[in-house]
Amino acid sequence: MIFSRPLIIFLVSPALLFCVALMCILPMTPASAQDVLSALSGGLPALTSTEFGDGTTSYSLSLQVLALMTALTVLPSLVLGMTSFTRIIIVLSILRQAMGTQQTPPNQVLIAIALFLSFFIMAPTLTEVYEKSADPYLNGDVPAEIALETASDTMKGFLVKNTRKADLKMFADMANQGSFETPESVPLTILLPAFITSELKTAFQIGFLLFLPFLVIDMVIASVLMSLGMMMLSPMLVSLPFKLLLFVLVDGWAMTVGSLVATYSA
Repeated sequence: MIFSRPLIIFLVSPALLFCVALMCILPMTPASAQDVLSALSGGLPALTSTEFGDGTTSYSLSLQVLALMTALTVLPSLVLGMTSFTRIIIVLSILRQAMGTQQTPPNQVLIAIALFLSFFIMAPTLTEVYEKSADPYLNGDVPAEIALETASDTMKGFLVKNTRKADLKMFADMANQGSFETPESVPLTILLPAFITSELKTAFQIGFLLFLPFLVIDMVIASVLMSLGMMMLSPMLVSLPFKLLLFVLVDGWAMTVGSLVATYSA
């Protein structure tokens, strides 16, 4: 893997500071201090880089693992911002609130459903990323820069297809950017916020449509209870069995999941 020198300095600096602090705390003889300074000047054994004649630089395996673990901290943001996870989890949360089942299904179940549905929806795109970027890079056919650029272009194709043109144009105008000829020409700094905004709008539209039938049941139950003089009885408690019965009779989970998957273009 190939990284820029500022990234290497950022990753190695904590280790160097630890070594300097250790030298200040532990008592050392002049000979031992000279040995430590010589080791630091030559580079840490586990964090080394080698420059080749063609201008490329190779880094040790420990440094690559350290950079990979640092990059994993960005993974949750990528899952939320570049996949269908946001739309699915919002729709499922609104559905649970409309049914009035409190914490059933629990948050862990909703997150698991949203995650697996996201994998299902993103499977064609992720497969294309692996075949065009990851596999050639692992085989040593292409360098890291070209592999990252190819993977980015593939993800841009998915994001552009599922982003509203109005949202994309809004962020492009705010960034003083003109029209884009191809999906690959759209920068991620514009595409990602436009995609998130489009996902939120679509999720709330679907949630509104899901909320309506349950709202009608609540209103009917409340009117019936008031006409019977049972004003002390909670309409939410009485309407819950009827809402569950309606949801089961129409096969609500299959309809909801199928509708969510159908809203995406691979």
